[in-house]
Amino acid sequence: MEKGARSRAMTNRKLTISIFRYNPNDPVNKPAMVDYQVEESERMTLFMALNKIREEQDPSLVFDFVCRAAICGSCAMLINGEPSLACKTLTKGMPDRITLVPLPFFKLVGDLSVDTGTWFRGLNERTQAWIHTDKKFDPTDGEDIMKNKTAQEIYEAERCVECGCCIGGCATIKMNNQFIGAAGINRVARFMVDPRDERTDGQFFEIVGNEMGTFGCIGLMACDDYCPMSIPLQNQLAYVRRNMAIAGIKG
Repeated sequence: MEKGARSRAMTNRKLTISIFRYNPNDPVNKPAMVDYQVEESERMTLFMALNKIREEQDPSLVFDFVCRAAICGSCAMLINGEPSLACKTLTKGMPDRITLVPLPFFKLVGDLSVDTGTWFRGLNERTQAWIHTDKKFDPTDGEDIMKNKTAQEIYEAERCVECGCCIGGCATIKMNNQFIGAAGINRVARFMVDPRDERTDGQFFEIVGNEMGTFGCIGLMACDDYCPMSIPLQNQLAYVRRNMAIAGIKG
């Protein structure tokens, strides 16, 4: 068989994509799962499949996207029950029937779209996610010198794209909706290792040294499993929890 014919044979599978449909702003509308048939193409992602459905079958379908490259985190959803990014998920290797529902916990905008932005903005305020320093800015000063290891640790935490997958898969936050989740603990870890931030462990303890923060996690670590950026959230939790435990003893 020629290469082109073999490629066509490999990509003519018919997929059934069952999608949650609901407009919360329409009082007559009721939640429902709607099936769509899509012909699989080579290297098709679920984002591509959703675009195909919206362009060719149902222009009313609502879902979020921006970058299409696993950078913005907008297209997070539950894919066959597990949180992930549609733009990063290849249909190849998946079953012929795929179920898509919106991320739980976040406010539903419509269909597969949820409002993660409001929650993450509130998270930034709760964790005071900015550098705290008494140092006055001097534009004539040179750059602050930072060790490569420290810069790498900050970068590791900064890779979070605020997709909400860790929150959507978190068992703790289902029981305690005030829990800051792995995203919040990761955010705190980022500033704890930053030498420019002058806060003490005691001051960080006031933010996350409680059941809403690092001591609220029940340790199932689904966040670590589902993070599409492979951030070591388990390590971040251990780092923050260890420091907060010591700060609590001292305090």
